[in-house]
Amino acid sequence: MNRRLNVVPFVDVDNMMKLVHAIGIERFLVGLAHVIEADFRRWPAFDKTARVASHSVDGVIELMPTSDGTLYGFKYVNGHPKNTRDGLQTVTAFGVLCDVLTGYPLLLSEMTILTALRTAATSALAARVLAPAGARTMAIIGNGAQAEFQALAFRALLGVDRLRLYDVDPAASEKTRRNLAGFGFGITICDSTQDAVMGAQIVTTVTADKQYATILTDNMVGSGIHINAIGGDCPGKTELHADILHRSAIFVEYAPQTRIEGEIQQLTLEHPVTELWEVLAGQAPGRRSASQITLFDSVGFAIEDFSALRYVRDSLVRYPMFSELDLLADPDEPRDLFGMLLRAEPSLA
Repeated sequence: MNRRLNVVPFVDVDNMMKLVHAIGIERFLVGLAHVIEADFRRWPAFDKTARVASHSVDGVIELMPTSDGTLYGFKYVNGHPKNTRDGLQTVTAFGVLCDVLTGYPLLLSEMTILTALRTAATSALAARVLAPAGARTMAIIGNGAQAEFQALAFRALLGVDRLRLYDVDPAASEKTRRNLAGFGFGITICDSTQDAVMGAQIVTTVTADKQYATILTDNMVGSGIHINAIGGDCPGKTELHADILHRSAIFVEYAPQTRIEGEIQQLTLEHPVTELWEVLAGQAPGRRSASQITLFDSVGFAIEDFSALRYVRDSLVRYPMFSELDLLADPDEPRDLFGMLLRAEPSLA
């Protein structure tokens, strides 16, 4: 991908969709998971900080930065559950990848679609080391914008081919079944959360309301299952009863952030958790036994977004689906920025 230094590749929504289809949705998810895993394996190389959040009554706006010393990336993202009432997305995002050596941006990209893809890829990557062997059935509680991405990632990385769906809005479950009709899943729409988890080896909770909620109660969770909890992702927002946490081996992305935003905000700071990178790097065990309950308390972390931007940048070499933004001033003499402005003055004649 050759470019002038003052021009930044920009992947807008249309080009992101074209890129995903050119690669293939499931192949994109697998490739993305591979890059995320590679970056998690070199976790100590990254700057790490909990995301910078600005909370309001209706939602949250966040910045998620990180760097590996060579590249710097950040994502702007919001979470506003009430938006759907006005026909708006709950989550929107964009991201930037930069060269640390010069500080120049290398890529500007939409990340609303890309965040859904990286969240699903991370969930399935975690489940690959935490879910019971041979798991084929997954319950998805909350069938909004994330549901199909989760289903396809678990199919691509683990071979999950049976889904049990539940949402308080039956139309959301019908939407999910309709969208996944051509992908070879056996799909059952259920009448309750308790019905949905029956017979599932993996349970994904992905609800949107910004509140302390109890989507799963302790009596619904039997031994040997894996819980992929991705809906609780800010202070004051949870999905699981605290008793479930005390019975589970808990895995997180970045503990200092998850203790503020995840399910474990219900626990004391002393409660032990394992960071996923430790498992992927071989420094800690994942699932220890067939009867163990494992919980991936996922809130999303900046390294995942860094990986996603890196994957997109590298993919553009083969699939040049981007436009060019004249984003950076580029005077002939770097110190003569004002002269560049003067020479651009429109003629008064």
